[in-house]
Amino acid sequence: MQSGNIENFKQLSQFRDIKDFNNNIEQWMIEVKGQFTKSELVALKRLIRFSAKVAGVCNAKIGTVVSATHEDNGVGISRSTFKRMIAKAKELGLLLVHDTVRKNGSKSSNVYVFNRFQLRVEPSFEPCSEPSESKKLNQPQTDNLSKTNNQNKIKRNEAGNVNEHEVILDVSFVSEKVPVQFTDLVRNFFNDAKKIEEFWKLVTISAKKNKVTSDIVNTAIKAFKVLVRKIKFSKVKNIYGFFFGILNRQFKKTYWTEMFNTWWNYIDK
Repeated sequence: MQSGNIENFKQLSQFRDIKDFNNNIEQWMIEVKGQFTKSELVALKRLIRFSAKVAGVCNAKIGTVVSATHEDNGVGISRSTFKRMIAKAKELGLLLVHDTVRKNGSKSSNVYVFNRFQLRVEPSFEPCSEPSESKKLNQPQTDNLSKTNNQNKIKRNEAGNVNEHEVILDVSFVSEKVPVQFTDLVRNFFNDAKKIEEFWKLVTISAKKNKVTSDIVNTAIKAFKVLVRKIKFSKVKNIYGFFFGILNRQFKKTYWTEMFNTWWNYIDK
């Protein structure tokens, strides 16, 4: 790969924008933070900061990144620490590293490309069945996070005809009614338009049930992150039901907070 200005590597970015990149990094940190030493985390966080101009892509020299870590209250790292961090990040699937060369053929600085987050599923996870709590939802029978890569497959019956009820559509088919911020988060775990729309349907049902009309998207995002942590660190047999329970608790809290603020403003006049 030919070396050059960072703008020349825009096509390597896997992210819609810097917000999408930061959201993925947040999920990566939940998953892999414990795999790095404190010094390696300093190196990783500095590399992340250098990957902001083109979301998720950096072509800074090792010396430049290392020197930048010494600017933070004198707490810096060595080149060997940076290289160990890169090796771990590649092994974990967090990074891709591309070699570059100058016009004269000599080796230049590497290009570091962050990958989108994909949850690594442990063998102990069990398939998750549909919830019985909301009968209005036409939900799939099972969900398994390890199957998110099997998208856009059309199953056929014995006669060779397409079964329209088993067509799996990826995130590009998600309804416009689902907010982009919510889709960008959920797609990292369920790259399935139907599942994403079912999750959002639960959000709208819970918000209406608890009489909440403000900050719905942010509350939904927080609730989904709680669900992801629960799935990561323990077994969840009913992901839709568990998510609906989280939403109800979050929206109830929001409702009573709004009621208290309204009451307080009224008596304070």
